[in-house]
Amino acid sequence: MPFTNLGLNNSLLKAIKDQGYDTPTPIQQQAIPVVIEGKDVLAAAQTGTGKTAGFTLPLLERLSETHPKMGSKQIRVLVLTPTRELAAQVAESIKTYGKYMKYSSTVIFGGVGIYPQLATIKKGVDIVIATPGRLLDIASQKGIDFSAVETLVLDEADRMLDMGFIHDIKKLMKMMPKQRQTLLFSATFSKEIKQLASGLLIDPVLIEVARENTTAEQVSQVVHYVDKGRKRELLSQLIKTKEWRQVLVFTRTKHGANKLTKQLEEAGISAAAIHGNKSQGARTKALASFKANEIRVLVATDIAARGIDIDQLPHVVNYELPNVPEDYVHRIGRTGRAGQSGEAISLVCVDEHKLLFDIEKFIKSEIKKVHIEAFTPDPSIQAEPIQNGRGGGQRRGGGSSRNGAKPASGGNSRNRNRSNNKNSSSKKPEAKNSENRSAEKKRPDGEKPQSRKQRSNSQASQIGSRIQEKLDKLDKRDDRTQEKNNNRNNNRRR
Repeated sequence: MPFTNLGLNNSLLKAIKDQGYDTPTPIQQQAIPVVIEGKDVLAAAQTGTGKTAGFTLPLLERLSETHPKMGSKQIRVLVLTPTRELAAQVAESIKTYGKYMKYSSTVIFGGVGIYPQLATIKKGVDIVIATPGRLLDIASQKGIDFSAVETLVLDEADRMLDMGFIHDIKKLMKMMPKQRQTLLFSATFSKEIKQLASGLLIDPVLIEVARENTTAEQVSQVVHYVDKGRKRELLSQLIKTKEWRQVLVFTRTKHGANKLTKQLEEAGISAAAIHGNKSQGARTKALASFKANEIRVLVATDIAARGIDIDQLPHVVNYELPNVPEDYVHRIGRTGRAGQSGEAISLVCVDEHKLLFDIEKFIKSEIKKVHIEAFTPDPSIQAEPIQNGRGGGQRRGGGSSRNGAKPASGGNSRNRNRSNNKNSSSKKPEAKNSENRSAEKKRPDGEKPQSRKQRSNSQASQIGSRIQEKLDKLDKRDDRTQEKNNNRNNNRRR
């Protein structure tokens, strides 16, 4: 079925033709007519199959069919994404396909000045593409009006609805009309997310164009077993001997990304890192240099696993496996896009065998294991607990932490941690509650009970570990805090 049969206007068809497309992908073929009809949609399709155009094209069509009140400057379409990079990509898609249409749009995220964004919104726009954190900042300043929103889109909806984002989403939705169209698009949907989404959608149309939570068939997947201490050496050898010119490498933590980037540069391989602690300017520059083949390796945390579209990216390497199986699907989905072939390599040490098992169970497929003689793992090395990066960011508890503490679930984790820290610091070390006294009485004879100081230090250590874990998971909230501080400094200078 060609695009001409999907109910799109001539301006959109002309823009599509300019991009060299004439036949829609399965997700586009199924989603476009339903979205044009105004129905709520829950859509899942493999990465690289054109999901973004699957909602941007029909949204632009709906804008052309309905007209706002004379002189209205209110927002009609709101697209929310979990990362800045994905927001920028969606904005680019809307610009590309809407170039022959009369409409206005803007993209909003943290890491850049808020005042130009406020000024643009004040002038009036039809479409806003945003990350939740910055949008809430603007809403708190009464700088945006959601009362005329006709359609809400959650892109990469599974992550948008996890416990790190759901409260922000609900706050924003309360500001919008109840009578609206809501679209949820992603590559993966767990049963829990589907249940949660059912409370946000009204009689939604479920669209699944591939087996649930699967990887693209055109991506060849390989696992190399290797000791953790030799991963960098193996990665360098693969890049040099196979003459890889463009490689996206994923690490579990921001510190790990920085460290690996430095090691690759020292080995004579051009590289740059992209993660939540980098400024928006640095992130944009690194991604642009990588796309232009000015650097060979882009080392990233899972911030880049959602929606980054790099034309014909040949190689993705999991330097460290993700703690959450869904993130594996999104990571390797950066290659093999738009029908192209790609290669995904995972370097797996003894610590990660359980993570690999969980990934294979999730994708319902066993990944090919290729042994490299020179890097045969040392059988005497014992597995150690894995320190969380984003950890259970989508469904808390994916992987174990070094201190054994389970991440808390639900609520605003940053505020909750602050509250816990405040309460723990206000407790006097010498105060002993009845529970502690009871526990001491039950200790076996001859076992020395913990001193008050030891108990206090243990509690402080656990709280500190939990705080650090949550901070690593919620990079977006770090960005919001940093941006607010920058705004205060700017106000002082004025």
